[in-house]
Amino acid sequence: MRKAVAVQEVANAQSAGALPAARFALAERIRPYLYIAPALLFFAVFFFFPIAYVIYLSFHDWSLLNLEEIEWVGLDNFAALWEDADFRQVLANTLLYTLATVGLGIVIAFFLALWLNRRARVYGLVQAAVFSPHIVSLVSVAMLWMWLMDPQYGLLNALLEFVGLPAYTWLTDTKSALVSLIVVSLWKGVGYNTVVFIAGLQSIPRDIYEAAALDRSPWWRTLVSITVPMLSPTLFFLLVINTISSFQVFDTIYIMTQGGPVNSTNMLVFYIYEQGMDFYNGGIASAASVVLLGMVGLLTLLHFRLMGKRVHYR
Repeated sequence: MRKAVAVQEVANAQSAGALPAARFALAERIRPYLYIAPALLFFAVFFFFPIAYVIYLSFHDWSLLNLEEIEWVGLDNFAALWEDADFRQVLANTLLYTLATVGLGIVIAFFLALWLNRRARVYGLVQAAVFSPHIVSLVSVAMLWMWLMDPQYGLLNALLEFVGLPAYTWLTDTKSALVSLIVVSLWKGVGYNTVVFIAGLQSIPRDIYEAAALDRSPWWRTLVSITVPMLSPTLFFLLVINTISSFQVFDTIYIMTQGGPVNSTNMLVFYIYEQGMDFYNGGIASAASVVLLGMVGLLTLLHFRLMGKRVHYR
């Protein structure tokens, strides 16, 4: 009997000691989530909820002029977008602008970085000059280039006439307006890409190039077999960031062209603004926002799927 009582007391003591240990283990598991809870709450309120609410609104017909009347229309807004020739042109403009700015911006910046990756002081000054447009506000950039591209008083046409060439239409012609916006975007964004590429080049170990020089590897072979693979993380980062940024273009369009002439420079973000704020068609604007979200998400996923395995971090 005494032995049974002693065993029971030992069991009670062990269970009493196990309870605080279990509580401590549970607290340790919960503690990391408590640390990130404010950030998760911030993202939930200002990121996930707006996305979910826009998706919800895209299935309704509503207007900013009368927010009390919201009518469920299902997929009608998306069908109306697809049937709209102007929206199809907006998609084409956006894709062409993205392809040109991302592709040319990365290629030009890559070769500029190869040229500027030197330690002489003059190259440092050139790097600062190339990077400086990136820190200028888009409004100032747009105003500057509107003056440069003015068909009558612009500096660019004055230079063309000085060398005996005909004046260019720039922003006033449907065939050249989008090209002009691409030029402005490249002028502003190439400097940032160049500086990032230079940082990537300077992180490549020099002994790899020394080994290639001992093997008498030609410069193009070194470029293809060493420089580009070692820069793959930088290239991947710039590709994703530039793609997302190109889809968000708004300031230059709003200031320089207002989507014209004849819808030739209208793109998704400006189209969304136009439908929601000018035409008060909230349903169409919400549906176009969902299309924009889907396109950016799809392209980003494709970048990770196609290039993720080709990125070398060592």
